[in-house]
This record gives sequence, structure tokens and C-alpha cells, in this order.
Amino acid sequence: MALRLVQVNYKARDEVALGRFWADALGWDLSSEGPGVINVEAPGTTWPDPAAPGIDVVVVPDPETVKYRVHLELASTSAEHRAELVEKLVELGATHVDAGPDDGPWTVLADPEGNVFRVLEPSELYRDTGPIAAIVVDCADPRALVGFWGEAIDWTVHEVTDERALLRSSRGVGPYLEFRRTPEQRIVPNRVHLDLLPYRGDDPAAEAARLRELGATPVDLGQGDVSWVVLADPAGNEFCVLGPGR
Repeated sequence: MALRLVQVNYKARDEVALGRFWADALGWDLSSEGPGVINVEAPGTTWPDPAAPGIDVVVVPDPETVKYRVHLELASTSAEHRAELVEKLVELGATHVDAGPDDGPWTVLADPEGNVFRVLEPSELYRDTGPIAAIVVDCADPRALVGFWGEAIDWTVHEVTDERALLRSSRGVGPYLEFRRTPEQRIVPNRVHLDLLPYRGDDPAAEAARLRELGATPVDLGQGDVSWVVLADPAGNEFCVLGPGR
């Protein structure tokens, strides 16, 4: 048994505006599965598609903005493309962020609701990922955390060091999932999290039980009686097991 990483979930004050920003930023399509939810998906794909995990934007009443432990990193194909992409993102409503000691070969921006993300310099590693190069999760111990996620989802581990661990779809397509070492401590629930989907015919409850055996813990965020299960990985990062699969 294994789960599929199918989307990154953003909580937002204004789901329509934030969804529109990310759709325009990535050149993707915008739709809605119901009130309060906006779906951002790559054109020409059928969800779920490992080549392009989508973005779900869900309205919440909590307006707080902090540096979340999960963020996106966008790919560029040349120095010119990177400059053009940054300019485009700022025109769409992104703002520059002073990264301080985190400054490096990338441009740090924040979307209109304050969620930080990066535009990377061209890299051979990310040449075929599509517009999203990586989904990054900050953590204290990448080696320990990739042990959990390598069993939780159907992605292949590509690199493990003390500083970072990389996974990618076993089909060799789409963005990387990167666990990056950081000394910062998590103090609030993440407003950006990962959504996992069982394969068709697999039991979501059985998958959730399997994850608990691997070290996940149940989380009560006040979600009530819903069709998904909220868990936290061994580092405390919330994620959802959706279901049933399709």
C-alpha cells in the first residue's frame, strides 16, 4: 500500500484571489469543487497527475501570517527567464522578502497572503519538473523524516544528506519533495500542508492506520466530521489523507 501526493493545500483569507494569483503565476487553470475551495491545476491534466500536483486554496477565518514550514520553489530555465518570472510575479501581487542569512542563488518572494516562496536560478536538477521545481518542508532532521515519507507515499528517494533529502514521483516526473534542515522550531499549525490520496480500491482508514504505525499522530484542528483524516508526521507537520481514491 502507498499514497499519492496529489496537491498542496493553502489556507487563505480570500481563496479566490489567492487561487487566481497561483493560477496566473504558474500558467495553470482555475476551478472550484465547491464554496470556499479553489483548485489550481495544470492545463491538459486529469487530477490526480504525478507530473503536476495541484494547489487547493481553502478559505479560513484565521488571518495570521508567519513563515510556514512548507513552501514552493519555482523553476527557471535561464537568467532571463528568472528575471522575467520575478517581474511577472511582482506584477501579479507578490512582494520581495528580505531573506537575511537565507539569501542565496534564488529570489525570495511572498504571495498576496504572505506565504513565502522562492524563484530558483536555472538548475539541471529541475530542468524537467514543470513550473514547480520543489515542494519544500523545513525540518530538524531530513534523514529521519525521509524515512517516514519514503514509506508513506509512492515516491522514490533520490538523495539523503544531513542537510536535505529529496523524493520524486516513481515515474520520474513533476516536482521534487524536499526535506530541508533548518534550526527553526515550529510553533503554530501550518497553513500550507500536503494532501495524500489512496489508490482506487484502497481503504483510506487502513492507510491512515498504516501511517500511524510508521509514526504519524492524529490531529484535531476542529475539522469535525469530514471525509478526510488529519495526521501529523513525526516532525509535527500536518497533512491530510483524502479518500476514497480514484
